[in-house]
Amino acid sequence: MAARLVQRCCWRHLGAFVSTPSAVPASLLVPAGKVVMARALPQAPFALFHTSSPSSWADGFSVKEQVEDSRNPEHKVIGELIETATSPQELFQLSELHELNSNQASLIITQLSRLAAEKKLKTESILQDERFQQLIGITDSQISQVWNNTLVNLLKSLYSLGMDSSRREMQSVEQEVLWRLRRLTFRQLASLAEFLAVKQGKESKLLNEVIKKLELRWTELEGTRTVVTLMAKVGHVSPTLMDRLEDKALELAEQFNPDDIRKVTLALAYQNRRCVPLLRALSYHLIQKHPELSLNILMDLIFAYGKLNFHQPQVFQKIATDLHPHVSTMTPVEVTRCIRSFALLKWLSLPLSEAIAQYALDNTKQLSVAHLCNIILSFARLNFQPSGSEDFFNMVHKELQDQLDNLEPHLLTDLVWSLCVLQQAKAPYLQRVLAPEFHARIRGDQSLKAQNLRLKLIHINAAAKLESPDYRGPFLPAEMLNVAEPAGEKVTLLQSSLREALAGVLGSRDNGRFDVRTIYGWQIDAEMVVNNENKPLPLKDFAAPHLLRSEGTKPLPPGARRVAFLRWEFPNFSNRSKDLLGRYVMARRHVQAAGFLVVDVS
Repeated sequence: MAARLVQRCCWRHLGAFVSTPSAVPASLLVPAGKVVMARALPQAPFALFHTSSPSSWADGFSVKEQVEDSRNPEHKVIGELIETATSPQELFQLSELHELNSNQASLIITQLSRLAAEKKLKTESILQDERFQQLIGITDSQISQVWNNTLVNLLKSLYSLGMDSSRREMQSVEQEVLWRLRRLTFRQLASLAEFLAVKQGKESKLLNEVIKKLELRWTELEGTRTVVTLMAKVGHVSPTLMDRLEDKALELAEQFNPDDIRKVTLALAYQNRRCVPLLRALSYHLIQKHPELSLNILMDLIFAYGKLNFHQPQVFQKIATDLHPHVSTMTPVEVTRCIRSFALLKWLSLPLSEAIAQYALDNTKQLSVAHLCNIILSFARLNFQPSGSEDFFNMVHKELQDQLDNLEPHLLTDLVWSLCVLQQAKAPYLQRVLAPEFHARIRGDQSLKAQNLRLKLIHINAAAKLESPDYRGPFLPAEMLNVAEPAGEKVTLLQSSLREALAGVLGSRDNGRFDVRTIYGWQIDAEMVVNNENKPLPLKDFAAPHLLRSEGTKPLPPGARRVAFLRWEFPNFSNRSKDLLGRYVMARRHVQAAGFLVVDVS
């Protein structure tokens, strides 16, 4: 290792020496294209040097070496034979018939890796072959003379072949790449980073060093392909690099083709990076320049927008319109993925949803129970009732009636909750989740998942009491109807504004309640009782059946009414579109059924 370091230092000194011909006698100058043999130290191996201009030294010496190589007919023939070889045996025969240098040995190893990947060959037999060991030996003995690009490909090939990372030769190649990082082009660094991020992950020391170089040289970024690839494969490793990549992507957004836009949005989605300027730019160019998009691109785009919760109505409308003709030919996985993404975005396209409902009717045998459940959950989130509602839900009940016991508890709860939203929950569904043995398993569990499940069970219990007159039980016990108040919940601007507005109307604090948590699982933002002249009455005097513990016992006077204020506070939605959110619809329905006049506040 020390000899190699001295050799590399001598290389640099000799390079500086021959690059300034005016400083040395003419007799010592080497004509272009000639080779100089020099010994670094008596103990060091001979090194092969090439004269070159300072500019080529800055980028490694591969250009000059390639020129030298092309002038050697034998080298050119060997290079062509390596490229055209179709089996490992042909490549190994080359190593037997010719005296190879380190570059040629490296090229053979790279070609072996490519053939192994293409033909799905067993790499163990290649690694254990004696001729492969000879190739590794040749490369290791002259590693400093391997061209930069060949060296990068050699390292990737050894990783792909599965060579033991503890072997001295492997470590030698890794160390050589580490030493040369400053001399690699930006494209070579990007290629190496992409490979290492996939093969070795964040723990790779070499990957971390490569990323540091990319961060320092990010101004050299050019071309959409490099930007897109780095964002998709490497960005998650370094937030700093990802920031730079987002800036560059914003600059190049106009040049992106649909597949580039797909990859960039997916990269942002998987890393949960909601870069609004970039997403807006991509959305604009998607609408303006790309009228036709493939099914895969449409599916990935709507998934990415859904995961990032980024609302762009024009894009959603285009995607929904373009997806509609494809629905009949889509797979069940694609159909459920599609409707789930739109449900996450709370974006209802009636034609697309109708087509998906019809798809479910036409392809019932192809849909698994999980697929059908996901469609129901998505329809509930959007509060969508198919035009052929009776046929659709008859099919749903028929397919699910014998499968309820096989569903995981949380999925079963979500399914029954969704059927309650759509007002399609029959007694067998309610009995399954309200049975004591079902909810006994979450008693005492304070995890967030258990709390969410408990809240949905309370909603189902409310639907059974308020909307299913023929249902006779079981119901949840009273001790389960008390929902813990979320910790650290902040008062929103709308809530504070509502309180200020009602303070003047109520006259006294005894005439109203705020943030009322009901036994139905729904929170009423404000509550009051008014007489037949619409004047507030003290709440403490009257019975409150919607509360777990009522302060008063008196019934309401004749003509008096309970008034509930429900806050409509969902981003990207207007008050007119509140019917699109199934959760809110069920809350308002239950509060009305409990005897309240509901006032929507937005």
